Amino acid sequence: MGSTVSTGRLLLTWAVIWSLADQQRSRAGENLPQKPFAQSVWLPHDGQFVVTPWYQYSEFFHIWRGRKQESIETDPGHDGHGFDLNDGILFLDYGIATNWAADLALGYTSAATRAFDPNGNPRTTQGVMDSTFGLRYQAFHESTGEVGWIPTLTFRAGGVFRGRYHPDFPFAPGSGSVGVEPSVLINKRFGWQGLSAYGHTGFRWMRSGGNDQWFAAMGLAQEIKQFTLNLGYRHFGNTAGEDIGGSGTNISYSRFVQEIKEEIQGGVGYTTAKSHIHYQFYLAKVLDGRNTGSALTFGLFADFPIGK
Repeated sequence: MGSTVSTGRLLLTWAVIWSLADQQRSRAGENLPQKPFAQSVWLPHDGQFVVTPWYQYSEFFHIWRGRKQESIETDPGHDGHGFDLNDGILFLDYGIATNWAADLALGYTSAATRAFDPNGNPRTTQGVMDSTFGLRYQAFHESTGEVGWIPTLTFRAGGVFRGRYHPDFPFAPGSGSVGVEPSVLINKRFGWQGLSAYGHTGFRWMRSGGNDQWFAAMGLAQEIKQFTLNLGYRHFGNTAGEDIGGSGTNISYSRFVQEIKEEIQGGVGYTTAKSHIHYQFYLAKVLDGRNTGSALTFGLFADFPIGK
């Protein structure tokens, strides 16, 4: 009965947001708060809050206009003058019950570039990031399962609400839409002590623009005492859309652009022994794509558990 009520409330919340959503379709790239390495597979304890301050920075000096890669540096050999993106995020996680948790991510973003101005003048946009919220259910936990091969498995029903950056900014920092995001997270220990594999995949139905998205990530983690080393791969892609047009500083960035990117990710985490505060540093690099930037991203966050 309780789970039915919770699901009903979640669907009602989505319906209200859906009806109040701005109908404007914006030009944007993926920039949604999402913990790397499928770390949201783990839930807080019942009644426990986890507060996560988070900073992320990305830059790129090359883009794929369609499938063709080109430089956007306005001053090669000096400071580059490419594209910069800064995100400040607050992630909140709460343990509702033994197998249930709710999460909310809020943030502020700013983007800047000189690449698409004929005179090389800086162009910027900033504002509230796309926000995400979700309800997670952990169906299995391998440490309590009777069958050895069953992994830790968590389902998430989430939503996306568009931010307040400038909608016509090329490579605008967000999905630019309201959406619904179901996803699945998995983690399984195997081999020697401390080694595990992770996976995370999901789909986003985007109301504004109808440009739906699919993402998938997989990789390995190795625990060494209080440290954790991560290495993995992530794919992201719009299911449809158009290519970026124009040439040089002249860019035609459709409201239905199809962004695709193939990315490698790595990170180092550290968890304190007594307070169980988890510090995480990560790096990501886009190696191939379509209508996206060859971004190098680094991020740092810390999970502070409050409560039992």
